[in-house]
Amino acid sequence: MTARIGAALMALLLLLYLGVVAQLAFRLIAADDAVARGLGIALLVLPLLGFWALIAEMLFGLRSQRLGRIVAGEGGLPADSLPLRPSGRPVRSAADAEFTKYQTAVEGEPDSWKAWFRLGLAYDACGDRRRARQSIRRAIALQRSSAPA
Repeated sequence: MTARIGAALMALLLLLYLGVVAQLAFRLIAADDAVARGLGIALLVLPLLGFWALIAEMLFGLRSQRLGRIVAGEGGLPADSLPLRPSGRPVRSAADAEFTKYQTAVEGEPDSWKAWFRLGLAYDACGDRRRARQSIRRAIALQRSSAPA
């Protein structure tokens, strides 16, 4: 629950920052100087990109949490039996050894969103955040396309 509060607080702070930048952008656009107008237009693009990124990340988080709840409810989450480092992250060599099981599952069922979700968790345990996010995005897309309309 504290992670949600932290994410909500960070989102609120980002929205506040984006609002201040947008206000400055409009002031610069209203100025008589061409350079100031150019800077104002450029500054207006930044809040729009920031707002888009915020919405995309919040949706990713909500959708991945929903898939996690579904898999956990069915008892399909990987067992949390990996040895941990003092930081709380799994020992990489142990995670790497466990990883092949989930990769094989995806190769056997490439259209299974649950297999892709578990592969994303395995990538995360191995420390490969980029591939973890890609796998979970794939799981979200597969689940959304297979869900009844």
